[in-house]
Amino acid sequence: MTSRRILVVDDDESLRRVTQVQLEQAGYRVATAPSGPDALRMMGESPYDLVITDLRMPGMSGIELLNRIRSEHPGTAVVMFTAFGSVDSAVEAMRAGAYDYITKPVHPEQLTLVVKRSLDHLNLLEEVRLLRSSLDDKYGFENIIGHSTSLLYLLDMAARASQTDATVLIQGETGTGKELLAKAVHFNSKRRERPFVTINCGAIPKDLLESELFGHVKGSFTGAIAHKKGKVESADGGTLFLDEIGEMPLELQVKVLRLIQQGEIEKVGAPEPGRVDIRVIAATHRNLLAMAEDGAFREDLYYRLSVIPLELPPLRERLDDVPELLGHFFEKLRRKHGRANLSLPAVLAPYFVNYRWPGNIRELENIVERIIVLARGTEVALEDLPEFLRHERPIVETLNLDLPSQGISLEAIEKELILRALVRFQWNQTHAARYLDVSRKALMYRMEKHGIRRPDSTGAAGEESDPS
Repeated sequence: MTSRRILVVDDDESLRRVTQVQLEQAGYRVATAPSGPDALRMMGESPYDLVITDLRMPGMSGIELLNRIRSEHPGTAVVMFTAFGSVDSAVEAMRAGAYDYITKPVHPEQLTLVVKRSLDHLNLLEEVRLLRSSLDDKYGFENIIGHSTSLLYLLDMAARASQTDATVLIQGETGTGKELLAKAVHFNSKRRERPFVTINCGAIPKDLLESELFGHVKGSFTGAIAHKKGKVESADGGTLFLDEIGEMPLELQVKVLRLIQQGEIEKVGAPEPGRVDIRVIAATHRNLLAMAEDGAFREDLYYRLSVIPLELPPLRERLDDVPELLGHFFEKLRRKHGRANLSLPAVLAPYFVNYRWPGNIRELENIVERIIVLARGTEVALEDLPEFLRHERPIVETLNLDLPSQGISLEAIEKELILRALVRFQWNQTHAARYLDVSRKALMYRMEKHGIRRPDSTGAAGEESDPS
């Protein structure tokens, strides 16, 4: 039994009853109304997926009812009943927003076919809405993790740029999320319902890149056995994302410049250029301005690309965002690998914050995934972290030092830290030095400097004490 609800509207009572019975036998939940105003009242009390209404009714016509439904209940599909001689009027109703029409007298097979087709269309619209919603969830600017000042400033610029067709150049180190930002710009723009097409200029051999980008005609070169549509044509109406634009050959850059300036493409072997309507977003980890000054990149293309320049900061410059990113990836990846009961203790967070992350966000995500897959227990332990993370010293914040307003002596802090470390390890200097990440010789020097001796010792400050 389907959960779809149908409302049949007609001033002919016998037709209403016959239609109701036929649709209920097909498994639908059906209600009836004798007029347009009655139908609107019922729809105000309970939602309906489909309304089947007569085109001509006294008082409120089917067209008037259609307009009210489209205005007040836009998620409801409408199908028209019409007499055989009024098909032209039904076609006009479809132009006004009706999905289909059914001619009288009504045949059961035609009725169920049109109803099924209408509800299938409704299902498709719902799937598109859900897909669009999921894209919003995935590619909204608010879903780019982090709240550091540099990132928020960048996202504000990107959000404003997305409302225009201006060319955008995204620069940043490998792993900083350039493609994610490009998708956010596209899916928040007026082109969001059109294609987002990516081409990695550094991953395609130079002799094939032109054909991949612009396409070719049959016989234009050896091996061109058929016409090929290029990435640019595939992006028509939408956005073309040129990733690693700095790797593009100079001879091809002039064609990209023409594409941006005039919307023209030169398909390999074609006698005349074609036209497209696209927005270009480019990205690179290289310094294009320096390349342009050295003659390795066209200066005119650089300025065309960088109408809106967006510089993604490396993760080492926004370490304040690491805890939030860490939590996001840990939650996502433990679900992916079926380890929902695995936890990450807060005491380990400083090891992640204090690392420089040369591979940026991508490296952080990969490390978190490795930890989740290889962790032995239900809680991540220090030994589950990669060795290079374990060797990072936790930042001073973890000591919870309260800095007095009148100032503080750095010498006094150093002396206190050394005393605490020595007491912690029962005055074993080797262990205390390892804990403080200094050599034993350096520790002995600082003990001598501060006059630190074991309380029950009469010997020199450098004497080793072994608790064993």
